Amino acid sequence: MENKPEMFCYQCQETARGKGCERIGVCGKHPETSARMDLLLYAVRGVAAINRALRERGLASREASHEVIDALFTTITNANFDNDSLDDFIRRAFEVKKSLLAQARSAGIQLPAISHIEFFATPEEAEKYEPVTGVLAETDEDKRGLKQLAIYGCKGMAAYARHAANLGYEDDEVYAVIENAMAETARDDISVDELLKLVLYVGSGGVSVMALLDSANTGTYGNPEITKVDIGVRNRPGILISGHDLKDLEELLEQTQGKGVDVYTHSEMLPAQYYPAFKKYPHFAGNYGNAWWKQTDEFETFNGVFLFTSNCIVPPRKNCTYLDRVYTTGVVAMPGTHHIEAGPDGRKDYSELIARAQSCEAPTEIEHGEIVGGFAHHQVIELAPKIIDLINRGKIRKFVVMAGCDGRFPSRAYYTRFAETLPEDCVILTAGCAKYRYNKLPLGDIEGVPRVLDAGQCNDSYSLVRIALALKDAFKLESVNDLPIVYNIAWYEQKAVIVLLALLSLGVQNIHTGPTLPAFFTPDILKVLQEKFNIATISTVEQDIDTLINNNP
Repeated sequence: MENKPEMFCYQCQETARGKGCERIGVCGKHPETSARMDLLLYAVRGVAAINRALRERGLASREASHEVIDALFTTITNANFDNDSLDDFIRRAFEVKKSLLAQARSAGIQLPAISHIEFFATPEEAEKYEPVTGVLAETDEDKRGLKQLAIYGCKGMAAYARHAANLGYEDDEVYAVIENAMAETARDDISVDELLKLVLYVGSGGVSVMALLDSANTGTYGNPEITKVDIGVRNRPGILISGHDLKDLEELLEQTQGKGVDVYTHSEMLPAQYYPAFKKYPHFAGNYGNAWWKQTDEFETFNGVFLFTSNCIVPPRKNCTYLDRVYTTGVVAMPGTHHIEAGPDGRKDYSELIARAQSCEAPTEIEHGEIVGGFAHHQVIELAPKIIDLINRGKIRKFVVMAGCDGRFPSRAYYTRFAETLPEDCVILTAGCAKYRYNKLPLGDIEGVPRVLDAGQCNDSYSLVRIALALKDAFKLESVNDLPIVYNIAWYEQKAVIVLLALLSLGVQNIHTGPTLPAFFTPDILKVLQEKFNIATISTVEQDIDTLINNNP
C-alpha cells in the first residue's frame, strides 16, 4: 500500500519519468485536484452520452453542450488549480446530468449501455465507488491509450469551441463530435478498430472547430496583418494579458481606454497584435516576455497586473511577489488569485483589475526590439505568387511546419538548434507558443519573405492547413504530401493533440513530433500510426535535417 499512487495523470508531455505523475503533477496539480478532475470527467461523459441520445431526437441541450466543453477545458493542463472552482464545475455537471436524465426518461429514450458510473445522478453516489478511475480502469492498454487520445483531442476541441462561442460562433456538429467521442470512450465493448476510427473522427472535428474559431476571430476582428511588434516597454503602469481569448482582450482594451495604463500581450496572446481591430487602441502596447513557462521569472519584473484568459497559468514560487496581482477568468482558477465572472449580460467588469494596475510601477524592460508576425492564411495566400516564384526558382527548397507548444524541459533546446541549423533556403511556418524557441533568432529572409512565418496561436495551425491546400492547388498536385512541406511539431498539452489528430484526419504523412511521444501511446498504437501515417519522434538535429530536408531516411 505504501507505493499506491496518490494520483495518476499523463496528459502532458512533461509527465513524470515519461510515464505518469503519481504524487504531484509536474504542472503543480495536487492529488485532491486531480481526483476532482477525474470525477468531473465522469460526470460530463454521462452528460455527453445522454445529450447524444437526445440529439438523435432533435432534443439536444445547448446548456449541456456548454457544460461539456467547459468541463473539458478546465481540466486541460495548466488551466485550473482551484478545488473550490472544480467543486462548482462538478456540482453543475451533475445538476445538468440529472436534468437530462429526467428529460430522456420523459421522452422514452433508451439510453446506451455504457459504464454504470456515467449515470450516477449525484457526486455522492459516484464517490461511493472507490477508486474512481474512469478510462484508467480499462484493462486493455491499447484501448486505454486510444480512449485517452480521443478524450485529450476532445479537450483541445473544447477549448477552441469555447473561444468561438464567446464570440457568438457555435456549431452543433462540433458539439456532436465531442459528445459522441466522450460517450464512446465509456463503452466497455468498443474495439481497437472502432477506437482508431473514433480518433480520426475527433481529428476531423478538430479541423471543423479550428475553422469555426478562425471564422469567429477574423469575422470579428479582421484578417491578421503582417505586423512588427514591439518587445520593449513604455513608462506607464501595465496590464499583462495571457492566454487565447480575444473577446476578453477586447473588453479589457475598451475598459482601459483613457485610464493611464497600457495593455501588453503575453505568450499565446501575442498574435492578437496582428488583428486590425485592436490596432485602434493607442494604449495597446507590445508583447512582454516569452512562452508560458517563463512567467515565474518574467512576472516579477513586469510590476503590474496579470489577466489569464485560458490555460497556461503556472503556480508561482512560494516567495513570489505577484500572486495577489493575478486575475483569472473563464475556466481558469488558482488559489490566491482574483476571479472575474461574466455578468448576466455576458460582459466582464475589469474595474477592480484596472484600479489595481493604476497603482503599480511601470514594467522593467527585459528585452527590446521588434518581432514580426501576422502570416495567417489570408496574408500568405496574398503572397502566394511571390512564394510560388521563389519555389520555382529554387530560392525556397522546403517549408518546415514547426507549430505546437513550448515547455520547460532542456530537451526543447532541440527546436532552437533545429531552426538555427536549417539551410538558408528553408522557411519555417509556425503557430502556437513553440515559436518562442526561434522567433527572435536573426534568421533573415528570402527576397523579402521572412524565414519565420508566424500564423498565430495554436488554433491557427488551421491557417497552415489552408496555406498547404492553396499551394497544392496552385501546383496542381493531388496531395499536400507532394508539396515541399515537412512537419516537425512540438507538443505539450491537449490542444497540440487535436492539432496532430486534425493533420492525420487530412491524411498528412511523415510528421515528426517531440520532444517525446505521448506516454499513452502503446507500442501497438505507435506501430499503427507509423504504418498509416509514417509518424515519428525527433532524434538529433543533424539526423532530422538529413531526413526531412535532404530526403535521406
